[in-house]
Amino acid sequence: MDFEYSKKTKMYLEQIGDFMNKYIYPNEHVFHEQLDAGPTRWQVPPIMEELKEKARERGLWNLFLPESERGAGLTNLEYAPLCELMGRSHIAPEVFNCSAPDTGNMEVFERYANEDLKKQYMVPLLEGQIRSAFAMTEPKVASSDATNIESRIERDGDHYVINGHKWWTSGIGDPRCKVLIFMGKTDPKNPDRYKQQSMIVVPREAPGIKIIRMLTVFGYDDAPHGHGEVLFENVRVPASNMLLGEGRGFEIAQGRLGPGRIHHCMRQIGVAERALELMCKRAMSRVAFGKRIADHDVTLERLAEARIKIDQARLLVLHAAYMMDTVGNKAAKQAIAEIKVAVPNMTLQIVDWAMQVHGGGGVSQEFPLAFMWAHSRTLRFADGPDEVHRRQIGRLELRKHS
Repeated sequence: MDFEYSKKTKMYLEQIGDFMNKYIYPNEHVFHEQLDAGPTRWQVPPIMEELKEKARERGLWNLFLPESERGAGLTNLEYAPLCELMGRSHIAPEVFNCSAPDTGNMEVFERYANEDLKKQYMVPLLEGQIRSAFAMTEPKVASSDATNIESRIERDGDHYVINGHKWWTSGIGDPRCKVLIFMGKTDPKNPDRYKQQSMIVVPREAPGIKIIRMLTVFGYDDAPHGHGEVLFENVRVPASNMLLGEGRGFEIAQGRLGPGRIHHCMRQIGVAERALELMCKRAMSRVAFGKRIADHDVTLERLAEARIKIDQARLLVLHAAYMMDTVGNKAAKQAIAEIKVAVPNMTLQIVDWAMQVHGGGGVSQEFPLAFMWAHSRTLRFADGPDEVHRRQIGRLELRKHS
């Protein structure tokens, strides 16, 4: 594995870094001020569309999608450092049209959808004109085992009829959300539990979709994006909206969640780096017990540990990206599972240390650390909880010696 960044990556790193300094960081507070100033928080702050237009003008757009002419032509390994840089700001990924769940949904459309669905939904997603949601997790079952999913997708002539109760449907609160990808059972009696499920494309405006409530994450509503608890009651969609075919939901899920997991981890490295930066600046600007906080041994030790942990995690992420590029997502599943456990836990520890250095301010809205911690904690659940990934890693390790 070559650790040298490609010329293309270096070029984009320079351009994205310049854009972040000039436009992203200075406008983070503007985003929140505009969000709070409107009649509802479920609106798009004007600054977001302004920043997206600037990013498009500079060609900093759709940098994901490896092996696709629709993206920037970057490999996972080339994209990793760029995604890390975007992860330093919670508004940056959307500005570059590289945010979840849209990236995962666009990859699904690219790989598994027919040309009509691509034209109807993927093109406007790539243009940043609409947004999307992903409906998989359910409140009545342990969704860490996706074979538990109870929602039904039943054929009725030229249509499918969808019934189900979902939650953590991220993106459903956004007024620009025009399409969902829904996972449910088409063949619940199939003896192969992994061929009972399917994925289907559902227009947001289809009758029968009801948002029960928007969920909070440690009190944060994540507006205008949000995470919804949603009821699907006799929602009818054309049979042509079925992705790949009945019984292939798990196959699609693995194709979608592999890249999604590594993107989350790439961005988490950026979160950890920014937390460490804030920690250093705060430690050098505050005095306690007669000397700077930075000069206390406990602080120096934590700074050193933070740097070691971030660099270790980054190498693990780059290795997973390299594996995905060279042997494919399926063969790279252990490497992907490893980073999905290691990186969010690492980030949580560093954000926690940064909070301690900031004192009471660290848990307030004065600094971004509390939001960073809340979001990072959710990633120990998103795209599979730690326990599932640890189980997979352990079983794969045992298999080597059986």
